[in-house]
Amino acid sequence: MPPTVSRILLLAALVFAGAAAANEAVIRKVLEPKLGGAKIEGVQPGPVPGLWEVRVRTDSGVQLLYTDPAGAYLIDGTIHDLRSDRNLTEDRMRRLNAIKFESLPLDQAVKIQRGSGKRVLAMFSDPYCPYCQQFEQTLQKVDDITVYVFMYPVIRPQNADHSKAVWCSPDRAKAWLDLAIQHKRPAAIASCDNPVEKNLELGRALRVNSTPTLILVNGERVAGGMGAADLQQMLDLAGKQAAVKK
Repeated sequence: MPPTVSRILLLAALVFAGAAAANEAVIRKVLEPKLGGAKIEGVQPGPVPGLWEVRVRTDSGVQLLYTDPAGAYLIDGTIHDLRSDRNLTEDRMRRLNAIKFESLPLDQAVKIQRGSGKRVLAMFSDPYCPYCQQFEQTLQKVDDITVYVFMYPVIRPQNADHSKAVWCSPDRAKAWLDLAIQHKRPAAIASCDNPVEKNLELGRALRVNSTPTLILVNGERVAGGMGAADLQQMLDLAGKQAAVKK
């Protein structure tokens, strides 16, 4: 590349960086006093030209907002790319909230495996959560899967002993599925050492605010369930991405 062209590109990059820094400073100055005490963690160009992404830390975790370069308008919502049928905000949130799968204390989870178990995920779930019960039905349609269930009784905390009884059962996987799908309480007594309280602490530390919350092997987390076909595709992609990182 000729020296003159190199200098022009370098100058353009410096100008862009300077403009971006100026916009970020303006946005922080204008918006932060109006966010009710929430702290702005980062500002950067958004996925749509002219929009800026604002990452805000709240009591419930990271939230994404969007604004114009002057901070005059604030958008609280999601951005969909209709060409690719993707929720860009959701994709971004998964990356921001990613955690290391290998850091999870899997010995505190009920392990359920079908087939080869090559598709792997961890899940924070409450047996009395209607969405969790529905998602358990979906999981039955996915083959070759391993699910690590962190029992997270937050919907009906007064029934936490039912989750503890699952852990005390001879076949924990069967006891969990009977409770979550068949609404059949375990016969075991909740008197053994169990990780339910530790799971509640873990969930709070990871800011798990809804059930089910899925954690994929590539570190991405997904709040809520989905259809079997979408789940299988997501698990296969996550598995490939995790393998590349190793």
